[in-house]
Amino acid sequence: MNQDIKVFNENQAFGEREICVTLAVMINEFLPEAQHKIWHRHPVWFLEGNPIVGYSKLKAGIRLMFWSGASFGEEALKQGTGKFKDASILYTAVDQILEDDMKRWLAKAREIQWDYKNIYKRKGALERLK
Repeated sequence: MNQDIKVFNENQAFGEREICVTLAVMINEFLPEAQHKIWHRHPVWFLEGNPIVGYSKLKAGIRLMFWSGASFGEEALKQGTGKFKDASILYTAVDQILEDDMKRWLAKAREIQWDYKNIYKRKGALERLK
């Protein structure tokens, strides 16, 4: 695992640390081809330079976000409020993370992508990649 992500996870409070470590392990296992790093102060996984999935610490818990998640058709993922195609889920305990959901969502993240990598070139317009 990326050392910076390891440090991010270790710097969380005990329950949140468990959530972060579990998410990182699952993402690395089910999306092994993805590059990962700290991006805008949060762990993020990329496919060919395009952000796919990441998580962040919020006051209410740990938010797992999929950049193209609004296109997944998954009820458990709440769509973002902006013009982007993101969707997320909030975890407050490690036992809320369901392996079958993670496998399915990460498979969809690989197959359903909006081009965030080139959003600035397109002046904020998103195009579907896959």
